[in-house]
Amino acid sequence: MPRVPIRISTASTAVLASLLLAACATQPPAPVEDRSVAEQVRAPAAEEASGLQVYPLQNPAVAELADAAGQAEDAGDLDRAVILLERALRIEPRDPELLQYMAEVQLERGAWEQADSYASRSFDVGPRVGELCQRNWRTMALARERMERQDAARQARERLARCQVEVPERF
Repeated sequence: MPRVPIRISTASTAVLASLLLAACATQPPAPVEDRSVAEQVRAPAAEEASGLQVYPLQNPAVAELADAAGQAEDAGDLDRAVILLERALRIEPRDPELLQYMAEVQLERGAWEQADSYASRSFDVGPRVGELCQRNWRTMALARERMERQDAARQARERLARCQVEVPERF
């Protein structure tokens, strides 16, 4: 079979080169400032955890997967952490701690919409008071801020105050 020569014009070469360069110029999602999620979401909630706290029981298999996800997160392997948390969520899809943990990992990955969605789901099924509630709203505020939804971010920050419920006095 005879070979047919292919002629490429200068214009099509320029277009192809510009497309390749444009693809190289795309940037991955921006990381959450210089501070980690632990500093922005987890630590402030733990510091302000003086009021009422609700801690549900956890399935041992889920706890093991969450621990492994924590180790993966500490090692910087966020994709592995997501995989482990997805497995845990298949076992306990309505576990508010797991949903919030997934939201925080998504926040670290720069997946703002997913972080907002998981934090919102965690709030919906969670205790709506205490440390977990504060982490929910801080995550939603940061994610919405990154998505340039300033009004929604401000509203999320305002909701933080409702998470603080004082423990009733006992006699």
